[in-house]
Amino acid sequence: MDFINKLERKFGRYGIRNLSLYLIICYILGYTFNVFQPNIMSFLTLEPYYILRGQIWRIVTWILVPPESLSIFTVIMLFFYYSLGTSLENTWGAFRYTLYILAGLLFTDIGAFILYFVLGGGKLFGPIFSTYYINMSIFLAFALCYPNMQVLLYFVIPIKIKWMGILYGVFILFSFFKSSWPIKVAIIASLMNFIIFFLGTRDFRRVSPGEIRRKKKFKQETRQSSGGLTKHKCAICGRTELDGEDLEFRFCSKCDGNYEYCQDHLFTHEHVKKHHR
Repeated sequence: MDFINKLERKFGRYGIRNLSLYLIICYILGYTFNVFQPNIMSFLTLEPYYILRGQIWRIVTWILVPPESLSIFTVIMLFFYYSLGTSLENTWGAFRYTLYILAGLLFTDIGAFILYFVLGGGKLFGPIFSTYYINMSIFLAFALCYPNMQVLLYFVIPIKIKWMGILYGVFILFSFFKSSWPIKVAIIASLMNFIIFFLGTRDFRRVSPGEIRRKKKFKQETRQSSGGLTKHKCAICGRTELDGEDLEFRFCSKCDGNYEYCQDHLFTHEHVKKHHR
């Protein structure tokens, strides 16, 4: 994405480091207000009706409104999203991750105002706008970047993140089609950052007939020149340089031994440690 590359070169120093931690702090403040000063919550929601009448703080303070009631499951999920967000920040860099999150928040604000003007002024929509789908966009982005990473569902069931991503995607589509138009707008607006990210990072030329023929020819020529031997192989997925000219391979300095990984597994694999007696 050339546009983002240009932005990063110019404004990269403004990336917010540990942004996921600040989001968690916002949730903590929101739950604290909800327990000790519940009346304050009605002044924090995203309501264009009140924003246009001077309560401009609502453009930002809706981030403090918790998307779910407080429970042990909520705490577990917050830590889960924190770990995913931190991993994305380490992979993308602080600027790109900040841009991704801020884009989600901005599109949510825009969606609220579109809904307000389309359905007519005077209606309140605050309860349907929260960071629920912002969190969802973090998970979907992670699943797209590391589809083969394995996690423990409920700390017990091992499952690849891509299957959870597909499950989440089906759930979002189901919620979208069964919901009213205000909620449809809230879903689309909150996930617009992921939609743009997904479309912007897809190379649709890969599925064109010409590109498929070119890659097939490249593999044949590479095999012939190398005699079928390969120089690189991912220790996780087994892919080699014959599987794509754009694949990159690196050795992991934290693993005990010469273990090489492709770019999809370099930062997500479990480090190999040999136990010395």
